[in-house]
Amino acid sequence: MTTPRLTLILATLLGLAPAALAAPQPELWERWSGHDAESTRTVDHAAWGAWLKRYVRPDAAGIHRVDYAGVQSEDRERLRSYLAVLAATPVTQLARDEQRAFWINLYNALTVQVVLDHLPVESIRDIDISPGLFSDGPWGKALVQVEGTPVSLDDIEHRILRPIWRDPRIHYAVNCASLGCPNLQTEAFTAANAEALLDQAARQYVNHPRGARVTSDGLVVSSIYSWFQVDF
Repeated sequence: MTTPRLTLILATLLGLAPAALAAPQPELWERWSGHDAESTRTVDHAAWGAWLKRYVRPDAAGIHRVDYAGVQSEDRERLRSYLAVLAATPVTQLARDEQRAFWINLYNALTVQVVLDHLPVESIRDIDISPGLFSDGPWGKALVQVEGTPVSLDDIEHRILRPIWRDPRIHYAVNCASLGCPNLQTEAFTAANAEALLDQAARQYVNHPRGARVTSDGLVVSSIYSWFQVDF
């Protein structure tokens, strides 16, 4: 099976634009399509919010960096405990807005966790734990079980968030632990703040040179806009 990340890597190796090999498409995983529009159940993301405020450091250039080396042992445990809470959450019984915050936070917390678990590492792409002979990075590996179902980062991004919400701002919300990616926000997503936080994340990236810049050759934009042009 060719994973979305592997598709992009193959395109790069062959000197092709990712679109030439078909960029990752939003393909709905029906397992997660259900929700309860009447549900008042909420998920407490305070522990993740506190973790972000402590370890995400915006620099002078407007890039948010995670102080992985500075993470204390007790905060590693707090992160594991938070992920355990999410894994035990009956997400299909939540309302749509609660689900969106749930999946975004789960994606970002898992990304942080997998980097912490493999320190020291120069790049997240060096964490080659995804299945397959040409695996690259952690995105294809099932890192958590939600409602008893194994779920990977690729599943969350391409089979849940993108096809269900069909919102290009999702690409500004999920963080890939690379300087070229949109910022990991300094607060957790919630049903109440998600719209404002998605807008903020979009503005941060679009108005930063790694998102878009004008050069003597014209407008240069991040590869995100090429890879996922179907969303934009």
